[in-house]
Amino acid sequence: MAIGETTQKAIANPTKEFFVTMITRDITLEDCILDLIDNSVDGAWRGAGSRPVGFSEEADLSRYSISINVSPKSFRILDNCGGMTLNDAVNHAFSFGRRSTEEYDDYSIGVYGIGMKRAVFKLGTDIKIRSTAVDEGKRLAFAVPINVARWLANDAPPWDFDIAEDEALAEDGVEITVTTLNGGSVRSFESPSFVQNLRRTIARDYTLHLNRGLKILLNDEPIAGALIELRQSDEFVPMRDEYEDEIDGERVLVELIAGMAALPPDNSDPDEQDDGDKRFGWYVACNGRIVLAADKTTLSGWGTDGWPLWHRQYSGFLGIIVFTAAHATALPLTTTKRSVETSSEVYRRARPRMREVTRQWIDYTNARKQALEEAKQREAGAASISIYAVNRKTPVKLPLLTPRQTERVGNIAYAVPISRLRTLGKALGSINMPYREIGTKSFDYTYENLVGGE
Repeated sequence: MAIGETTQKAIANPTKEFFVTMITRDITLEDCILDLIDNSVDGAWRGAGSRPVGFSEEADLSRYSISINVSPKSFRILDNCGGMTLNDAVNHAFSFGRRSTEEYDDYSIGVYGIGMKRAVFKLGTDIKIRSTAVDEGKRLAFAVPINVARWLANDAPPWDFDIAEDEALAEDGVEITVTTLNGGSVRSFESPSFVQNLRRTIARDYTLHLNRGLKILLNDEPIAGALIELRQSDEFVPMRDEYEDEIDGERVLVELIAGMAALPPDNSDPDEQDDGDKRFGWYVACNGRIVLAADKTTLSGWGTDGWPLWHRQYSGFLGIIVFTAAHATALPLTTTKRSVETSSEVYRRARPRMREVTRQWIDYTNARKQALEEAKQREAGAASISIYAVNRKTPVKLPLLTPRQTERVGNIAYAVPISRLRTLGKALGSINMPYREIGTKSFDYTYENLVGGE
């Protein structure tokens, strides 16, 4: 064979096993289940008229429900959210990615057209997907059975799945069952902590939909959306702002709400018994789905561009920013939909607005340390209101405090066995006394006995 002459070709065809391994490798089982919920939520939103999922729209999703059942033997998700049509199934629902000519559902959370396949392959190997939907005026039902082992056995194209006639579901919707689970799925579904964490994640990430009446059940128990409230009075007013942005010709609506969700701590020292800090920080939602929750990291700006690192002093602050776009490709979310893409221009342009309201809370809590009693009196008059009740186009308002001269103080930090701490707490009045209070009372007791009252 002469130099430069081509007589053979190196085979570069992909294999099914490679695709299955790669698309399931870097995603958690929990995220896969959320992908399936996303598909159902998108269906419900289509049925409700596909509109922005912000704070002001009064969409009613109460007629839609999603039921999830997990056990070491099987997985099942069933919804009544309209189902997929036969045309959807034939042309794109089972493709590995979206074609460039394919249309997107307005205001959906799905982007890459791979979530359902990735989820079921992660879950197990014996899968059945059923759908009942009205298609061109007729109610049609079909099923797509997938035996992964048999499907993987032949890499020759086409990589299609068989579609079979099926009995209609009770309501228009989709049912996915996996009856032969992978080992990781079995171990996870055997764990009560996994199921409990899944419940908490669903409650948090779909709060904006659950608050509009959508019903989600896990193992037959309803999941309640988180109640998000901020405190308001004449002196404490949450901010609410909205504006339009654009990226690659796609319109993006951005809405922000932020303010005091709870009273700041009297002392900023760490307290092992205080876990209330977990719900504070910034929340980011994309088309109604919470993709970043209670964030206190550089993702939401803390510790960057003049922001301080999060400190317990800032507990009580809560901010929510919602990005809404007809095409999900314009949203600043990652492929796992569990974080934000910080390089997104839409997100980068939103950060200064987030920083502005955060800065005011930081300044308030700094001043509060020098006027604690005055601050507590003013804070006592602030009542909790729903985020949906915050007035539009309202800047944040926090009171100006009058610092008072106080004697310099020092912090005392030392570690002792918890058993001794609790024993001392019991002697001082309560075995459940906070560690900080035990320290203060024991210092006062020692001071009074060795120095005397002054």
